Amino acid sequence: MPSRELLAQADSLRAARKPFVLATVVRVQRPTSAKPGDCALVLPDGTMSGFVGGSCAESTVRRQGIRLLGTGRSTLLRITAEAGTRERVEEGVVTVGNPCLSGGTLEIFLEAQLPPALVVVFGDAPVARALVSLGRAIGYDVRAAVPGEAVPPDAAAVIVASHGRDEEPALRAALAADAGYVGLIASRRRGAAVLSALELDPGRVRTPAGLDIGAGTPEEIAVSVYAELIASRRGTGGTAARPAVQEAAGHPEAVDPVCGMSVAVTPGALRLAHGGREYHFCGPGCRQAFSDDPARYADE
Repeated sequence: MPSRELLAQADSLRAARKPFVLATVVRVQRPTSAKPGDCALVLPDGTMSGFVGGSCAESTVRRQGIRLLGTGRSTLLRITAEAGTRERVEEGVVTVGNPCLSGGTLEIFLEAQLPPALVVVFGDAPVARALVSLGRAIGYDVRAAVPGEAVPPDAAAVIVASHGRDEEPALRAALAADAGYVGLIASRRRGAAVLSALELDPGRVRTPAGLDIGAGTPEEIAVSVYAELIASRRGTGGTAARPAVQEAAGHPEAVDPVCGMSVAVTPGALRLAHGGREYHFCGPGCRQAFSDDPARYADE
């Protein structure tokens, strides 16, 4: 089971809206140093806390965890020492050959923990209140903002429902934050007039916000807005959602010249310079083997 310290760190990351992967060992075939219930956290920069096996297994978990942070999915990772096993992806399972293992097999569940989409609502009218309550009910992190308040840079959506009051600063703050979805609650005619008067790009602001479903009550309008937001974030209409974790997608991978494993190139990755080139390694054993006989492994 996760230690209290690891659970506290996970809670702190969630509170700070920081993404991570929870890796839990669910099955082992000995010899392995890990046991069922061992856990670790993988952050987008490759930092790991906890224990799920030796350095080679940790390297594999780090690489797969970073990949998952880019997609938001979860999977079962099977690490085997069987010679010649190539990475194999099946539905819900990734099998990776790791020749550096001591001979056992590890099965580790990798669960991506991404913060819920952040929705900022400006206004205190009935529609604004309905947007706040409905958004929270469907799992979004909804925050009621006040005029003049800055929009967080990770906001997925900003909805202005102040009915003519302080719309300009709210819309400009939303566009400055590059929110993926910006909506203005207004009639088609008034919304167009507002954008024209403020000289704002009508392609960046949805007005009237929401799908045309014949909504009349504040609650129905809120439903139409979230339906449009969901379609936008899923890429089925309008602007596609921004990547949830841009940092995770930015880490390249390299091949360990000793064992042939792919490793994530992160700030803390094991590396060694030789012949004007930098080599990366899954663990200290491979790096030492390379250091002892670079002519054997280096690309000439």
